[in-house]
Amino acid sequence: MSSENNEETKIDPRVKRTQALIQRSFGELLAEKSFQSITVQDITQRAEINRATFYAHYSDKFALLESHIQQVFRQELEKRTLQACHYSEQNLHALIVTVCDFIAQSHTHCKTSDSHFGLMVEQQVRKQIQELLELWLSKTGTEIEPQIAATAASWTIYGLALQHDQDKNVNKLSAEQFADQVLPLVRGNLHLRPLPLVRQT
Repeated sequence: MSSENNEETKIDPRVKRTQALIQRSFGELLAEKSFQSITVQDITQRAEINRATFYAHYSDKFALLESHIQQVFRQELEKRTLQACHYSEQNLHALIVTVCDFIAQSHTHCKTSDSHFGLMVEQQVRKQIQELLELWLSKTGTEIEPQIAATAASWTIYGLALQHDQDKNVNKLSAEQFADQVLPLVRGNLHLRPLPLVRQT
């Protein structure tokens, strides 16, 4: 994650501005119509750029979607300073809430139901969950390979958050309440190394 951030800081400011313009225009279009129906021409017209400029930054609209989801979810993590944190039950709880909120928002603000969009959200969000958990586990320690523990937990968090979003029960738990309920299950996937006992003298 830190290497990605370092790469971003090296990007020419003009490139950053153009990419931000494309991303903003794309986000507006996602709120109006399905991803499948959005064309590169729609994006360039909204951003008031030519097609050559678009293709100088993104190979196609699928690459743009991948980048868009990655950036928006990263911003949600940064709002809660989770990328700069270490492992704790409080931070793990906040991560679960963040994923629940993000999935709910992506379905609320984006006028799309096509499978490619859902698959891309899953891939990008799970990837960043896994990377964050690996970072935490590298500092905390785990009884199994950190990558394996982080992979298992990332699948669990995303799957549970998706289930929470799809729950149509009128008495549906809030994201915070849901995180309270599933926290022990997610924590179990991390196989955290037990803290050493401190003998009192």
